[in-house]
Amino acid sequence: MTTAPASSPPAWAARPTFWARWPTRTRMIVLVIAIDVLAALLSCGVIVLNARSAVEVEMKAALANVELLVSDTIDLAQAASPDTLLQTLRLRVQGLRHVRVTVLDASGTVVQAPSQRPRRDSYEAPHWFVALIAPEPRQHELPIVVQGQRIGAARITTQPRDEIDEVWAYAASLSLASLLVSLGLLAALYVAFGRVLAPLTEVAEGLTQLERQDYTARLAPPASRELAVIAARFNSVAQALSETRAANRRLNRQLLTAQDDERRATALELHDEFGPCLFALEANAASVIRMARAEAEPDRAKLAQRAEEISAIVGQVQTLNRDLLNRLRPHALGQVPLPECLVLLLRDFTRRHSSTRFTGTFEGLGAGYGDVTDLTVFRCIQESMTNAVRHGRAEHVSVDARETHDGSVAHIAISVRDDGGGIAPDHRVGLGLSGMRERVEALGGTLVLDNGTPGTVVRIRIPFEPERHEDTSAIPQA
Repeated sequence: MTTAPASSPPAWAARPTFWARWPTRTRMIVLVIAIDVLAALLSCGVIVLNARSAVEVEMKAALANVELLVSDTIDLAQAASPDTLLQTLRLRVQGLRHVRVTVLDASGTVVQAPSQRPRRDSYEAPHWFVALIAPEPRQHELPIVVQGQRIGAARITTQPRDEIDEVWAYAASLSLASLLVSLGLLAALYVAFGRVLAPLTEVAEGLTQLERQDYTARLAPPASRELAVIAARFNSVAQALSETRAANRRLNRQLLTAQDDERRATALELHDEFGPCLFALEANAASVIRMARAEAEPDRAKLAQRAEEISAIVGQVQTLNRDLLNRLRPHALGQVPLPECLVLLLRDFTRRHSSTRFTGTFEGLGAGYGDVTDLTVFRCIQESMTNAVRHGRAEHVSVDARETHDGSVAHIAISVRDDGGGIAPDHRVGLGLSGMRERVEALGGTLVLDNGTPGTVVRIRIPFEPERHEDTSAIPQA
């Protein structure tokens, strides 16, 4: 079966952007600064628009008021001389805000130039600000008529600079206050973000410890509820990894022990079973040699007896050798369909444990699922039946193995049920059950051990690829 190559990550995921390289706290501060700058630009725009409208209205009102003031002055001084009228007018229009009044005589000569109001440099608006706000200048000239004779004119010109300077002073004060508030807010946010993100730094350090296979790393729960959940999950993962490492160490020790026990058992069997057989073969062969070398005619009956004994011993050695090889590796796997191998397994158990009845149903089970999967199915059923006989003292053991399909997912479902004593309260997971679980989980399957009524039930599910071409003909019950 061909496995599709894993897709490589996209280029943008492999190369982080310049923005992504910045620390999280720096990025958050930059975002706050960007928001402040945007708010400041919007505020400046609103201030400029409002100031333009306000200055325009103020200029119109000032122009109307000054025109009314000049007209009233001319009307009240009709009986006075022209010089007195001009002098009175000069006095009344001095120091006016937002307008400048120039008094002209009958010939157009300036009699009184407008006086400039003193301005403090700190409040003087810059030229670019004046250009943004200043409206178009307006000028209106009122004739000065006394007793029906024109003696001069009053030229009124709008001067919005005073109003613009006031707006500038207000805007500058507001901007300075906003800047100080923003700086204070940024400083507070910098400290706050540092405190909030500090647990994430601890998480990063803890992950570094886990990467170095130091599973003793633990995080103190922070004050933030969300980060406390992350810390709790981190501690759970670290605890699970620590327990997994301890379990792996136990399994490794058990594996080494099992290997040593298997070697010891094989050595004892070779010594106890093969040794006497080989000794008997050697003794009978030596007897045959002596008979053949004797000067007298050999006793044919004794030769036949020795030959029969040698043949029987060879048959016994072959049986022992076949059982030993079958225990180390089932010879039928890969040569005959899996259901037939399981039927042979049940027959072998029936032969070796005559007091227990073994039955099996393998309908719908495929001919094979690959060497590893077939061996896992065989070993799990073999170990489950061994436990039922050895630990449960069962009188009946039933095995059921079949394919199940849940949509696009296919499984091999195995159930081994016995009527023995069940699972003891002080039951401890032995090497056999651990080995079964390791085999099943290595293939992505599950193993569940439950108490039956009575006895014990072992349920195993192993996934497999349904696209296979082996013969799936049904096998009759054993």
